[in-house]
Amino acid sequence: MPIRKSSAEWQGNLKEGKGKMSLGSGSFVGAYSFESRFQESQGTNPEELIGAAHAGCFSMALAHSLDQKGYIPKRIYTEATVKLDKTEEGFIITTITLNTQGEIEAVDLDMFKKIAEEAKNSCPVSRVLAGAEIRLEAELV
Repeated sequence: MPIRKSSAEWQGNLKEGKGKMSLGSGSFVGAYSFESRFQESQGTNPEELIGAAHAGCFSMALAHSLDQKGYIPKRIYTEATVKLDKTEEGFIITTITLNTQGEIEAVDLDMFKKIAEEAKNSCPVSRVLAGAEIRLEAELV
């Protein structure tokens, strides 16, 4: 399986600094700052990118799960809402809500919800956000 890479660069201190995040494929480069992360300002932030990754992964997992059960998805749209809260231990992502809509022939709402729940639990991004080993390699340059 391929290994994917992304990168981020930050310049300056937390409140006045600025940075950019890039996808390894080159398909996205976005500026981010203290304001774009903790206030309402132009630019992106890590939580927004986590939400996009989760929505994308879940939508694909749901399409696959539906197909495996004989339901052909015409369209699946998912929006991920990522909530960042300040706690006594610091900032933490407390919840991610996946709101999904599907256009699928011959499936009723109860079955769709059941298959969507299974897809949520099997999606690789859902699994990693449930608690992954995070490895670190650090060096000074």
